[in-house]
Amino acid sequence: MKKILLIYVLLLLTLTTLLYVTWEKPTKVKAINKENQQLLEDISEPCSLMLEPVDKSMTNAKGVALIYKVQLNPPSFARTNISILAVHLPKPSTYGDFDSYEGFASIPKEISWRFKLYPTPEDNDPSWAGRFDLITAEMKNVEVQVRLSNSKTGKLGPSVLTNSFSYCK
Repeated sequence: MKKILLIYVLLLLTLTTLLYVTWEKPTKVKAINKENQQLLEDISEPCSLMLEPVDKSMTNAKGVALIYKVQLNPPSFARTNISILAVHLPKPSTYGDFDSYEGFASIPKEISWRFKLYPTPEDNDPSWAGRFDLITAEMKNVEVQVRLSNSKTGKLGPSVLTNSFSYCK
């Protein structure tokens, strides 16, 4: 009788384990996949934002920021990319001790990101472009700017192009 009871308990334990493996893990995987899908759906991609000059006399200066999800190293989670293109900006040295421009994005009082903008090889009046791919924060109440920069000292100067959005959807 003890042998039958022991076999019964072992069978019950085996069935319980089998049920756990069969039902629990796919449920967790489905929950993770659903969470990742929800993150991708929360932001309708891509979003774009026109960057306007701070100094209104710079009538030709404009920029655009592209915000969208990228998944660079699967199976890691998606991150947000901000790419900036700025055109018809004056030479940075026009404003003093500056030699380049940087992209700057922030969620005020929370976090900020800065990244180098690179000039195109045009002789006069190059366009400036750059990107940052590693944003994990939710993109709400974001300010995006093109700012002056001194690449030797790391000093970030004032904004020349700017705009903001409440929610990228």
